[in-house]
Amino acid sequence: MYLPPHDPHVDDPMRFKPLFRIHLMERKCATVECMYGHKGPHNGHIQIVKKDEFSTKCNQTDHHRMSGGRQEEFRTWLREEWGRTLEDIFHEHMQELILMKFIYTSQYDNCLTYRRIYLPPSSPDDLIKPGLFKGTYGSHGLEIVMLSFHGRKAKGTKITGDPNIPAGQQTVEIDLAHPLQLPDVENLRDFSELSRIVLEVQEQVRREEQEQEQRQEEEDRSQQAASQPAAKALGGEGAEGEETAAGAGGMTQDKAPASQPFVLPMGVISRNEDYPRTCRICFYGTGLIAGHGFTSPERTPGVFVLFDDDRFGFIWLELKSFSLYSRIKVSFQNAEAPSREAFDEMLKNIQSLAT
Repeated sequence: MYLPPHDPHVDDPMRFKPLFRIHLMERKCATVECMYGHKGPHNGHIQIVKKDEFSTKCNQTDHHRMSGGRQEEFRTWLREEWGRTLEDIFHEHMQELILMKFIYTSQYDNCLTYRRIYLPPSSPDDLIKPGLFKGTYGSHGLEIVMLSFHGRKAKGTKITGDPNIPAGQQTVEIDLAHPLQLPDVENLRDFSELSRIVLEVQEQVRREEQEQEQRQEEEDRSQQAASQPAAKALGGEGAEGEETAAGAGGMTQDKAPASQPFVLPMGVISRNEDYPRTCRICFYGTGLIAGHGFTSPERTPGVFVLFDDDRFGFIWLELKSFSLYSRIKVSFQNAEAPSREAFDEMLKNIQSLAT
């Protein structure tokens, strides 16, 4: 398992933690060992669930227990996961979230299902290279987000989640067709000025979406009345839309200034105060917020801030909070060896032996 660095140090390297290992021996014999806990390797099991998915199971979960009970396990987990003790965390809400995470993650005892992650494709028109980023999420600590580009939009999808927004949800969406012209640094310190600029763009986006819906309805009515096949007309419009989207992305990059001063407005909370003080360009975007258990989710306005090729930020307007993201540059140990085919074949051999 590759864990993010301790909060809030997004530029630190990922941390490596073995969870299980497979021993291949002569005569097609194989054994699986669970590496979870602090008592050394012990008996485990692994099987293929379906394509791009496999599961692991620990057969000796008593090896995960500590002599000091759950309290000792929690304190050990806290030191490893957060790099601190419970006495170091004064914020009551943060203590509650950390305890929730411990209860949630420890209940599985390394009996987990793994799914393959396909990284997004890269295009010359992309603002920066897509990929995986470490990001600060307030009291939730650091989480992993996958940045991808889709024409006029860029999306940040959670690879790891929290009690509010689970993994797989789109945490931020960036509207590349609506760059923001930030005020000078002195005026940028005024949160109300930034809020005014963002809300004006939000209203503009809302009007454009309404106009687009009206045009689409008119086109649909025209197509129904036209004698030409509907499939041919739809195909032509789709191709044209993709070309326009790509063109808009390219124009955005050409117009981007080399750099401009940047500072967070007064009152905006940031876990990491060591953010860059210059940025390349900013865009209007929306961020997903929700209550515990992903209740009442809603998209709220915000500002996407591109610092450089490997770092970006997002200002959550409603939360008055700032998330800083840093690219994961690690070459994942043993990620390319064995090959996907060899690894799948190895799992099949283990599964046949188990049955």
